[in-house]
Amino acid sequence: MNSTRIEKQRYTRRNRRIIMIGGFFSVLYVLIGLKAFYLQVIKDDDLSEKASSQYQKDIQGRGKRGSIYDANYRELAVSADVVEIGVHPQSVRDKENKKITDKRKLAGVVAGALKMNANFLYKKFKSTAPFVWIDRRVTPAKASALKALGFRGFEYFPTYCRVYPQKALAAQVIGFSGTDGDGLEGLEQYYDEDLKGNIRQWTIIRDAMGRIFDRHESCAPGYEGNNLILTIDATIQYIAEKALKKSVQENNAKDGVAIVMDPETGAIKAIANYPSYNPNSFNLFPKETWRNKALTDPFEPGSTMKIFLVAAALESGMCNPETVINCESGQYRIGRNVIHDTHSHDDLTVHDVIKYSSNIGAAKIAEMIGPAALYNTLRNFGFGEKTGIDCPGESKGLLRNYQSWKKIDNATIAFGQGISVSAIQLISAISAVANNGVLMKPYIVKAITDEHGKIIKSFAPIERRNAIMPDTADALIEMMHAVTERDGTGWQAVPVGYTVCGKTGTAQKLNARGTYRNCEYNGLFVGFSPARSPVLAVLVVIDEPQKHHYGGVVAAPVFKEIVHETFNYLNIAPTSTKEQLNVSNGLGKRGGA
Repeated sequence: MNSTRIEKQRYTRRNRRIIMIGGFFSVLYVLIGLKAFYLQVIKDDDLSEKASSQYQKDIQGRGKRGSIYDANYRELAVSADVVEIGVHPQSVRDKENKKITDKRKLAGVVAGALKMNANFLYKKFKSTAPFVWIDRRVTPAKASALKALGFRGFEYFPTYCRVYPQKALAAQVIGFSGTDGDGLEGLEQYYDEDLKGNIRQWTIIRDAMGRIFDRHESCAPGYEGNNLILTIDATIQYIAEKALKKSVQENNAKDGVAIVMDPETGAIKAIANYPSYNPNSFNLFPKETWRNKALTDPFEPGSTMKIFLVAAALESGMCNPETVINCESGQYRIGRNVIHDTHSHDDLTVHDVIKYSSNIGAAKIAEMIGPAALYNTLRNFGFGEKTGIDCPGESKGLLRNYQSWKKIDNATIAFGQGISVSAIQLISAISAVANNGVLMKPYIVKAITDEHGKIIKSFAPIERRNAIMPDTADALIEMMHAVTERDGTGWQAVPVGYTVCGKTGTAQKLNARGTYRNCEYNGLFVGFSPARSPVLAVLVVIDEPQKHHYGGVVAAPVFKEIVHETFNYLNIAPTSTKEQLNVSNGLGKRGGA
C-alpha cells in the first residue's frame, strides 16, 4: 500500500516536471517565433537597409557644370576633369590582399603619389568611419599614380573642377563655385540652376572583406549643365581693368570701379573692380574683394547729378539752356547753410552751369523747378530702384520721397549730396541721355546654350521707359559736350580725334561723425563717345584718391584710355581729318589687348 502510494507520488512529480519543462520550452518556442516574426516581418525593411549599408554604398555627384564664355566665345569659366578619391579605412589592403596595419607607412606612400601631407592622410586612415574622402580635386595623373600602387579599399570617382582660365579678369562678375559645384558668387550664383548639371549616382557593392565586386553608375539624360554667353568682351574688360588699376595705384586710392555699356541696347561690355582677386583660389583673398561694387555699393554721385537736374528743368519748361543764373560770386546762403563753388562766378547760363559745374547754379535751378519736378525726373532715370541687371547683390541706392525734403535737401540733391546711387544706375541713366531719352535695362548674359552649343534661350534689349523727351536729350548732349572742351572740367577725358560728352563729379563722403568736414572724396567721370551716334558709355569711379581728388583729374583720364583703346580694338575711325590721316598711314593705332 505504502509502496503503491510512493510510486504514485513519484509518477505525479515526474509528470509535473515534464509538464514544467515542456511548458518552459513551449514558451521559448513562442518567444523565438515572436522574435522571428518581429525581425522578418515587422523589422524586415529596417534590417534589410542596415545590411545593405554594410555592403552597398550610394555616392552622388553632379554632371559637368556649364561653361561661361565672353561675347566672342572666349572661355571665362570651364570645368576640368578631376577625380574624387575616398577610402574605407578599415578595409585597406595591399596588392596581395593582405590587410595593412601600419597606417603611418601607408600614409607616407599615398602622400608621395598624391603630393599631399602625410600627417593629414594618417588621420584619415586612422578614422573609424566606414568611408572618408581623401581629396575631391585630384588630377587624373595623380589618381593614376595611386591606382598603380595596387592598394584595395580606395574609391575613385570621375568628376569636375571649376577653372577660370583668365584668372582675375572680370572676377567679381563671374564669381566662383564651391567644392560641391554650387555657385557662390557672381554669375556662378545667379545662374546656378542653368549652369549646374543633373545628379549622377554611383552604387558600389562590396563583399564581406570590403572588396568591390560590382559598381553601377546612373545619371539623368542631358546631365551636363548649360553654358552662358555674355555681352562682356574680354578685350574691353582687360582694357578697363588695366586703366582703372593704373589710376587707383597712381592716386593711392582705396579702390575703383569702371563700367562700359552699349547705350543703345544696355549690353554690358565690361565691369572692372580694383582691387580684384583670382577665383581659382578665392579663399586666399579678402572677402571684400569678392564683392561686385559696381552693383552693391551705393555712393553719393556729386556733380554728375547736375545732368539730371537740368533734364528736370528742361522737361518742366521753366528754363532753357540760355536761361541766366546768378551764381552769387561763389557763395550762396540757404538758411544756416552756405553753398560754395570751387571757382566764383556771377552770371552763368544753364549751359555753363553744367560746363563749369557750379553748385550754386544747380541749387538755384532746383529752387526754380521745385522738389517734385526734380524727384520725378530722378525716378524716371531709375534712381531709387534696382535696374534689374542679371547679377546678384544689386543695391537700389537711396532717394527719399521729395515730401520729406527740406529746402537745403532740394539744393544739395541737385549737386549730388543727400542721394546715393549705384554705379550701374548712374551709367544706365547717362546712357538714356545718349539713347534719345530711352532708359534701357542693363544685362550681362545674351544667350544660354545647351551642352551641344545649341541656343536654348536668348536675351534681347529691353526698354524700361522714356526717361526724357528726345529734344531734352539733344540739349543735354550739347551741354555735356561743352564739359569736355578745353576750358571745361572734363577736357582730360577726350581721346585725340574723337568727341566726348560727359560730366565730372567730385563727391564728398560723409565722415565717421556724419559730416563733410575733413572728409574723403570720390572722383567720377561718366559720359559717352562719339558725341553723336555714341558707341560706348563709360563710368569711372575712383574711391578716396589721395594724390588728387577731382573727378576731372583722377577719373577722366581713365575714361579717355578706355575709349581710345576700345575704339582702336573695334576699328572705330576717329572723327577728325588729322587723326584719320594718321590712322590710314598706320600711325597712332595700337592693337587691342
